[in-house]
Amino acid sequence: MSGQKKIPQRRCVGCGEMKSKKELMRIVRTPEGEILSDATGRKNGRGAYLCRQPECLAKAARSHALEHALGAAVSPEVYDALAKEMVPVDQG
Repeated sequence: MSGQKKIPQRRCVGCGEMKSKKELMRIVRTPEGEILSDATGRKNGRGAYLCRQPECLAKAARSHALEHALGAAVSPEVYDALAKEMVPVDQG
C-alpha cells in the first residue's frame, strides 16, 4: 500500500470547481436556522463550500446557489459578513 493520505475534495457552490477542503470556506446553516461561517468545519448543520474569492461569493449570490445548497434564504447582511471573512489561504 502507498501510505498516502486521501485529501478530501469539495465543490465550490460559486464557480463549481472541485478543490481540497482546506482551500474552501464552509458556510453552515445551524439547526436553529442561523447562517454563518464555520472556520473549524465541524459545526452541526447543513454545510456548503465557497472559494475564498469575492467573485465566487458574488456568483453564488447572483445564482442563489448558496440558498439552494443550504435550503434557506440568505439575507444581504449574511453575504456582507461572508465577504468580510474571505481571506485567501496561503498556497504554499
